Amino acid sequence: MTAAAAAAPDGGAPGAAPSKQPPPGQPPQGPQASAEDPLSDAGMEPEAEGTQEARAAQRELFAHTPGFFLGDEARFGGSLVGGAQHGVSGGQVTGDVYLGGRTEIHYGAPGTTPETSGEIPREQIEELAAVFADGPAFTTALERLREERVLVLSGAHATGRNAAALMLVHRLGVPAVHALSPETPPAALSGALARPGGHVLRDLPLSRNRPLRDTHLFAARDQLAKAGGYLVVTVENSPHLPGVTPCPWAAPPAEDVVRALLARRRPADADALLALPPVTDFLADAGRHPAEAAAFAEALSAYDGTPESLARLADFGQAAVEKQCRDWLGDPDTGLRDKAFLISLAVFDQAPYVLAAELADSLFVHFERLQHPDTPPTIPVFGPTAEDRLALARADGEIRQEQTDWGPVPQFMAAFHDERTPQVLLTEVWTSHPSARPAVVEWLRRLARDGRPLVRTRAAAATALLAAADLPSTMALLVDGWATAHAVGPRVTAANTLTLAQLLGAPVVLRLLSQWCNDGHWGRRWTAIRAFGLLAPLRPDLAGPALDALASRARVAASSQAEQNNLTESAALLLSAGPRRGEMLAEFVRLLYRDTPAVRDLALAAFARACDNDEDGSLVGWYAETGMYQADTARDMATLWRTALGDRAHTRPALDALQTWVHVAARRADAARALELLLPALVVTAEDRKRLDHELRTMRAEDGSPRPPMAGHLLTVLHPAPVSN
Repeated sequence: MTAAAAAAPDGGAPGAAPSKQPPPGQPPQGPQASAEDPLSDAGMEPEAEGTQEARAAQRELFAHTPGFFLGDEARFGGSLVGGAQHGVSGGQVTGDVYLGGRTEIHYGAPGTTPETSGEIPREQIEELAAVFADGPAFTTALERLREERVLVLSGAHATGRNAAALMLVHRLGVPAVHALSPETPPAALSGALARPGGHVLRDLPLSRNRPLRDTHLFAARDQLAKAGGYLVVTVENSPHLPGVTPCPWAAPPAEDVVRALLARRRPADADALLALPPVTDFLADAGRHPAEAAAFAEALSAYDGTPESLARLADFGQAAVEKQCRDWLGDPDTGLRDKAFLISLAVFDQAPYVLAAELADSLFVHFERLQHPDTPPTIPVFGPTAEDRLALARADGEIRQEQTDWGPVPQFMAAFHDERTPQVLLTEVWTSHPSARPAVVEWLRRLARDGRPLVRTRAAAATALLAAADLPSTMALLVDGWATAHAVGPRVTAANTLTLAQLLGAPVVLRLLSQWCNDGHWGRRWTAIRAFGLLAPLRPDLAGPALDALASRARVAASSQAEQNNLTESAALLLSAGPRRGEMLAEFVRLLYRDTPAVRDLALAAFARACDNDEDGSLVGWYAETGMYQADTARDMATLWRTALGDRAHTRPALDALQTWVHVAARRADAARALELLLPALVVTAEDRKRLDHELRTMRAEDGSPRPPMAGHLLTVLHPAPVSN
């Protein structure tokens, strides 16, 4: 259901109040806050501005934001965002594919096993075995695998769990190791295990709609016992493993990784090399990932005893990245065009190269105008090759599939060798080269007006990095101007910027958003309201403060229908706040009885909006899988449904949302069971039964055909047959 459909007049259901859309308004001309009333606007915001739906804006933000903002634990609607792999490698989609307004999940047809598995070359396994460093976690996992035949290895990103999976089956002496496609549906797992030997299924994507259950593993174990095989499945730390006890994986100490590689490359010198001061300093950091430790070990194995070689070891890591960025920007021999490309690539790291190159020329023009104001800037039509420019930037390029609204297309993607480079470089530009700020500010403003979602989102991400380094200047030069703009696009960019700045830990952003919720300018209020809605799914611990801030604005009363709609959409996003959805439902119930009528209306409108969604990670999916088994949550869900259906101002949107749940129930047995249990709790009066009866009898199927069978089934639940004695 779309938001527009949820607000459309009903077809005559009993107790429903028709919903009316406000007439289009005109954008204000120079909105200024009234001196008499700090919460009034001399120029009111547009009543109907064609704003992007909050859920679609949220998907756009998550699809295009650099991964380090979101982190390994970030989730959106129950599915991993930072943890799920959104990258594309070798033409194979390995995660959720974002296609504009909805999320398409390419997992293969239900009940089928993708034919994309094969044997891992023996030499690759032997090469890894020669340098692999095991430990207590590996020993425990090996014992479980030998006994149980199937093992789910669960660990954080970049901890070496995939290498561990390969070594686990290798240590059992299997004749061959087969790699299974991550697209294998959990229910079809046993069908892919007919061959003897070892099997690894790396980075299996899980979600609330696609869990890995204990029954899946029981079937796999039976098949493995018949074939004489073993299976290791690696997953991110995930709650979507009902009945499964995963084996936790922790990365081995960095020293073990370094020592294992030195034992192969320079066994006689290993102890002496490990005693070098730069080495002890490096190993003192307990947070080193195995890949980082392996890279350092490669550099250490090349140590030749010279002062230069020792200096290279000392500069390894963060210090090396910082020095490189300072050298790039401070070197007078590096031309403005090259510096513009470096900055542009920092904004568009892991994005199409052509985008970074195109927008680098735009930044170069701003630099030229700043440095040579009397000379018209010129851009050479032809210049260095992509290979040369990437070599200067210490970056790589490769052909990958980029997801578009029309499907995947091949693109030449560019990325720095070291993933820390973009953050360090942008911070260095902003804090150490203030003379460049005017050009950077104008460039980011242009990016924020670009028609491409990726460009707009990366502008917000870059500005968030600048805000983390210098919040007052960034707010004054960029964010506040976007927040107070008439057009919705800049305000979305402002909300995205503040959301990402909070994720980075920028100071006082949360307090700023709380203040802006009741600011005298409608644009700042809009921005803060949207930002709170975006934050909660990424930071569930902020859902409570976000709801309090939105309710505080509702108590004052929204200044227009547009602001009311923004409040409703943002509050609805709070109900997608991952593991805390049950707590949020309880908070919404509290608002019904212990707050003002305006806040009560906000809670009901947001609840109906959140329910009118059948996408992956929706409220109906979460309730069917988890919520209905929690007594308090089931009670709160019934209370909100019953109240929304019985309130004339919210009856029609609630009935539209109920139709969405019925359509989902037709596709999912667990959702059907949830509705069967929920429906009787919604009937307290004869009017309640009459309203639900009318809706179920008159509703149409999703394709417009007559009443779907599920609606007929629910009618029997609504009117149970009398029990004969």
